[in-house]
Amino acid sequence: MRAFILHRYGDQAGVRAGDVPDPQVGADDVLIRIHAASVNPLDLKTRDGEFKAILPYRVPFILGNDLAGVVVAVGAAVRRFAVGDEVYARPGKDRIGTFAELIAVHQDDVAIKPATLTMQEAASLPLVALTSWQALVERADLRAGQKVLIHAGSGGVGTIAIQLAKHLGATVATTTSTANVDLVKSLGADVVVDYKKQAFETVLHDYDVVLDTLGGENVTKSLRVLKPGGQLISIAGPPDAAFARDIRANPIIRLAVTALSFRTRRRARRQRVTYAFLFMTASGDQLRKLTPLIDAGEIRPVVDRVFPFTETRQALAYLEAGRAKAGKVVVTMTSGTALTG
Repeated sequence: MRAFILHRYGDQAGVRAGDVPDPQVGADDVLIRIHAASVNPLDLKTRDGEFKAILPYRVPFILGNDLAGVVVAVGAAVRRFAVGDEVYARPGKDRIGTFAELIAVHQDDVAIKPATLTMQEAASLPLVALTSWQALVERADLRAGQKVLIHAGSGGVGTIAIQLAKHLGATVATTTSTANVDLVKSLGADVVVDYKKQAFETVLHDYDVVLDTLGGENVTKSLRVLKPGGQLISIAGPPDAAFARDIRANPIIRLAVTALSFRTRRRARRQRVTYAFLFMTASGDQLRKLTPLIDAGEIRPVVDRVFPFTETRQALAYLEAGRAKAGKVVVTMTSGTALTG
């Protein structure tokens, strides 16, 4: 099959197109012919080797973290899916590889695709929708009447998190650029801070939850807008001890990872709030909970641009250069076209 393969860590030059054997299908696996896959910052971080000390990837391997497609074979133990089903998924972290024609995914990580969406729209959702669900529902237990700040509201996670938070009944604030103020308002944001004109930490206060997607100084600033007992959940800030335990890191790595967030956790304690790092996990069950909200129009995908599969490297470069204006970047499969790169 055709695929885009990471041959060495470091930069775009390490990603090349080529032919690889078709995936083997285990008893609990669903073999999916991929129709579309989306491009995420996680792909760039993986390509650059940011996780090579803690995640089990050995080069060469195929990049890509979410997909939509059609089931073409099932393992002997699979009962939920059948050949011909249209599905979407975020494969488990140890079985990534959606920039390819085929992928074998454990049945627990797969869900039937929302009927109202195209393949390209469905492919844009699994990673960001699961991230939003796990941050706001699983971790924060966000309730009606609470206040949540979602950073980068026009980004992949932000566009979905705003809609999910509104569905949960929260008052939603978000940060964005001038160009995307109307977009985030249309998604349901109640309070919009144009970061080009205002510093969010000076105008927002007494929030129950902050979902940080930016990291860096944004984490420290976000602590200031929380009320006592509030929660800062970050997908881009320093990892914490719980993350190290979840990935079953060895003791040395666990100590190193825990140390990365020491100052942030100490600041949080001083302000009587909590800090947690979230590295989202695959879950077909959670996708199945999200699907009715998507089909009902409560959550709609936002797609910035669609690239042909042959231009996956260009799609990665487009995202890396910050050219995406809002939402997700997607690659869509085309048959009978030679790969280049």
